Amino acid sequence: MRHNHRLVHSKIQFMRNLIVIIFTALALASCAAPRPAPDAFSDAEEAIQEAVDAGAEEHSPVELRFAREKLAEAHKGMEYRQYDKAIYLVEQSEINSELAIEKSRTAEIREQVAAQVRENEILREDFESTFGEDFE
Repeated sequence: MRHNHRLVHSKIQFMRNLIVIIFTALALASCAAPRPAPDAFSDAEEAIQEAVDAGAEEHSPVELRFAREKLAEAHKGMEYRQYDKAIYLVEQSEINSELAIEKSRTAEIREQVAAQVRENEILREDFESTFGEDFE
């Protein structure tokens, strides 16, 4: 009888340990980094394409290169199941793409302003030659 009691006690202890292990594994799994959203990579790729379309290859090549590199690193992070790192790198890629877009837009606006200044100078010279230097 005493042997039976020990056997039952051991089985109960085993079951308790098994339950603790299962709950610990579940708790650890719930703490694992979530996978990036399914469209996260496509959003980053679209942002890079928008930067290219905005003229980033000419006006902000460094930011565009950073965006592409961060996206490539994010893909590697996915291969190694480093989801937090992948999410961070996708976000960085999008930020670099946005920066490239804005720098490109700024450069184009500056070019337009410079062209307008040149055109105004030509007009001023034409008016001065027609009406004299006292024209203002």
